This record gives sequence, structure tokens and C-alpha cells, in this order.
Amino acid sequence: MAHCIIRQLHKTSKPILLLKHQNNLKPIITNTFINNLNNCCYYTQKTTLIPEMHKNAFEDYILRLLRYEIRYEMETSPPYKPVPEFNSFNVDERPTEQWIRLTRKFNKNEEIKVEVTMFDACMPVKKPGVDEDMLLHVSMLVDICKGEGNDILEFVCSVWPDSIEIHKVYMRNKKRTGQPYMGPGFKELDDDLQNSLYEYLEERGIDEELATFLHKYMKNKDKSELLRWMERVKCFIETN
Repeated sequence: MAHCIIRQLHKTSKPILLLKHQNNLKPIITNTFINNLNNCCYYTQKTTLIPEMHKNAFEDYILRLLRYEIRYEMETSPPYKPVPEFNSFNVDERPTEQWIRLTRKFNKNEEIKVEVTMFDACMPVKKPGVDEDMLLHVSMLVDICKGEGNDILEFVCSVWPDSIEIHKVYMRNKKRTGQPYMGPGFKELDDDLQNSLYEYLEERGIDEELATFLHKYMKNKDKSELLRWMERVKCFIETN
């Protein structure tokens, strides 16, 4: 803007300098400056108005798409309200996060905590009459702690739609931050020991029934989180 004003003043400097009466100099310079300033301000407003219009139109378009998607999801397959309990477990939905937590007590002194991710992988499978289907997978971490002790027995598992698969079993200490010894691969263990560890989890309610529940729960959470995400993005864009 300043360069614009200076260039315009240079164009009018010759007539101003030819004036013989100095009293007339100030009004002429002042009027010229104001006229050129107004012209430059108008030009600046005009050039900034167009990007602002494009921005508003683009944001309106995004909002229309989000509203359509939200309405479509709610009309075709709305999510149900998540249950707070399953068998002896309390279920923490963890809204806006990609995992849930289940907790329960077992016997007199055991506290069990189960943390489960949303769907994080899939495996192709063949079914009769179908070229290929996908088997969804979630990861699960089981912590079992006894009383006030610091040692935790931890299981790293895969959860399939109708089964649970153990990958690792190891001991962890609450007060130690270093990497614990993770033990051998689970399938390297003696078969009887493997079966006994599966029975150990099943006795505590970590079984095929829980696997089926978790897959059903995660499908609903996947829909809920999608709607929650779209609503949050929409509200953010709507906010001035």
C-alpha cells in the first residue's frame, strides 16, 4: 500500500512544485494523499474479499458433506448405547479413544484388568460360496494382580470373533520401569502347559464368550467413534 501511495504522489509532484503560492501547497498535498489512500484501501479490500468468499464456500461444502454423512449413518445403522457390564466385568468405553478397559475381581485377592484395542488388523479367509472374507482382529492385554503385591502376571493375546489366542506370558513389576523378560514364545511351551494357561484365563472369564462380546462391542464402538469424530470436526469448523 505504501508503495502504491508513493508512486501516485510521484505522478502529481510536478504540478505541485510549479505552484507559486506556498499557502496552496498543503491542501493540494493533503487532498492528493487522501484520494490515493482511499484508492489503495479499496483495492486491498477487493483483493482480500475474494479469498474470504472462497474460504466460506469451501467450509460450507465440508459442513454439508459432514451433515449428510452423519444423517446417513444415523438413519441406516445407528449405534446402540454401549453396555457398562459384561458378566462379571465392568466395561469402560473410553470415548474418543481407540481402546476399552474391562475390570473385575476374582477370588478374594485378585484384580483383573483387560485392555482391548479397536480393530487393528484382519486376515483373509475363504468360505463356501464366497471368494474371500475378512476375519477382523483386536489386540488384548490381560493384567492379573494379587492383593498389595507389586508383581503382575501379564498375557498378550489376539482376539478373533470366536476365540482367544495367547502370544506371550510374562511377569512384570509395578515399580520397575525397565523391559521385563518376556519369556519364550507361547507355542514353544509344552502343550499341557499351554492348555493349562488357557484354562487359567477361562476360569477368570477370559474365554470364547468374551471374544464374541468384544467383537460385537468393537463394531458398535467403531460406528460410535466415527459419528463422534464427524460431529467434533463439524463443530470445530462451525466455530468462528
